Amino acid sequence: MKPDYTRIIPSEWQSLARFFTALGDEHRQRILMLFERGERLNVGQIAAVSTLARSTVSHHLKTLYEAGVLCSEKIGKEVWFWINRSRLEEVFGNVLNYVRAEC
Repeated sequence: MKPDYTRIIPSEWQSLARFFTALGDEHRQRILMLFERGERLNVGQIAAVSTLARSTVSHHLKTLYEAGVLCSEKIGKEVWFWINRSRLEEVFGNVLNYVRAEC
């Protein structure tokens, strides 16, 4: 057993809880799977193909954005979202590095 981690977790892991909580919701997973590589989508486009209300889609997008899973940019009245590929690679890379080194 490693007693080092009973009180604190490594700095590179501190934001993982929010990240994985955001990815743990089935609706948010479906929203992520809508994106084509390099594609930007707005709330209306996602709500149009979803079973969720526009306000619910907005809530899920906010959660994904705040967790770092998505990036966004406001252009005019629309907010455009895209997958934060570099953050996903960083988070999963940190997990893989831990597994490879420690397990």
